[in-house]
Amino acid sequence: MPNNRLSDGIVAERLNADDYNQNFSDLHAPLNKHEALVAADRCYFCYDAPCMTACPTSIDIPMFIRQISTGNDLGSAKTILDQNIMGGMCARVCPTETLCEEVCVREVAEGKPVKIAELQRYATDAQMKVSSHPYTREALTGKKIAVVGAGPTGLACAHRLAMYGHDVTVFEARAKAGGLNEFGIASYKSVDNFAQAEVDWLLEIGGIEIKYGQKFGEGLSLASLQNDYDGVYLGVGLGGVNALRLDGEDKDNILDAVDFIADLRQADDVAKLPIGRRVVVIGGGMTAVDAAVQSKLLGADEVTMVYRRGKDNMSASEFEQDLATSKGVRLIYNAAPVAIGGNGKAEDITFAFTETIGGKLQMKDETFTLAADQIFKAIGQKLDISNDELDIEWGKIEVNEVGRTSLDGVWAGGDCATGGDDLTVTAVAEGRDAAEDINSVLRGGT
Repeated sequence: MPNNRLSDGIVAERLNADDYNQNFSDLHAPLNKHEALVAADRCYFCYDAPCMTACPTSIDIPMFIRQISTGNDLGSAKTILDQNIMGGMCARVCPTETLCEEVCVREVAEGKPVKIAELQRYATDAQMKVSSHPYTREALTGKKIAVVGAGPTGLACAHRLAMYGHDVTVFEARAKAGGLNEFGIASYKSVDNFAQAEVDWLLEIGGIEIKYGQKFGEGLSLASLQNDYDGVYLGVGLGGVNALRLDGEDKDNILDAVDFIADLRQADDVAKLPIGRRVVVIGGGMTAVDAAVQSKLLGADEVTMVYRRGKDNMSASEFEQDLATSKGVRLIYNAAPVAIGGNGKAEDITFAFTETIGGKLQMKDETFTLAADQIFKAIGQKLDISNDELDIEWGKIEVNEVGRTSLDGVWAGGDCATGGDDLTVTAVAEGRDAAEDINSVLRGGT
């Protein structure tokens, strides 16, 4: 097969069709009925379950697993969805190995936890296959709420508010809903267009309108939303990407990893996406792992992921790091980029080894250089809004425990707000909790 060459070293169609199909198949095949029953039978149904405490959405895990074991799959799904309306996607992408499964009694005693995530997927998939939505709206209140951002936190907030009888308008900058779930998750973690299927399912409750192409700060002001709606929830995410601040960063073939992942998720044919022969990914989080692994799956010969601190400091879990190495990605720790070489386009990148002294990262004199025809930056994102009215703390919108901002009638959650980890499951919990508080205020609470 002739390669579709775009520039030296960066080509599409490196592999054959069978390889692409295999590489981008489901990371974890769904459990069948028998497998689910066997997995559920391993649960001790702990009274004071540590797994439930570790779940950011506080799902009653022993209950939903017991319901599976008794054949009540839809009841199990309801137990999950009552706490986490996006439980289907969270079952696929949540780092359960560092949350519920890490503290599972079976894990502590035997080193092999109950398959909580796979059982959660089994139950929620069963619910999505039936024709009726499990929730209905309460009596209409006549109240209107604006939600900015159709990502996990915004959709979770919108669904809970619609359930309480309020009318919700969601303003989304992109042409599709889903946010991180649609644009920021590795393709092999969410196959068969599941993100959009979950959005469509969630909207079946009614009372939610999504307006696309509406970017906060560009014709969509906070003042106008406050004037037109009874409440505002901001779930705008982190739209800006941090820079390396190196000379040569503007060379060709140096890309943001988040854009690469989004392009791959939206591609009709992953084979058409060009990839370098020697790829370097800078960063130590989930985005870096997803970019590195998918580069290898697209056919890159060499993929190296470089992180400035040690292995234990990486925000990507040990499972994700092991996944990367199992796919052929080389991980280098304690190294920071100092220079990018090349004439017009990136050809190599030089790193300095680092060490932490007195809690501060310092570069050593020793350096090394990696050949690279494609470099992905995955060093974090930042808030991309300008608003003098909202209090900002550490680069995020400051909120209290239920998402209230410094402005009356304005709440925020998800990546754009101060709070917990930048995870889908945490974003859902924040949207849900803010909706509860919004509903209370609209009904006359304090």
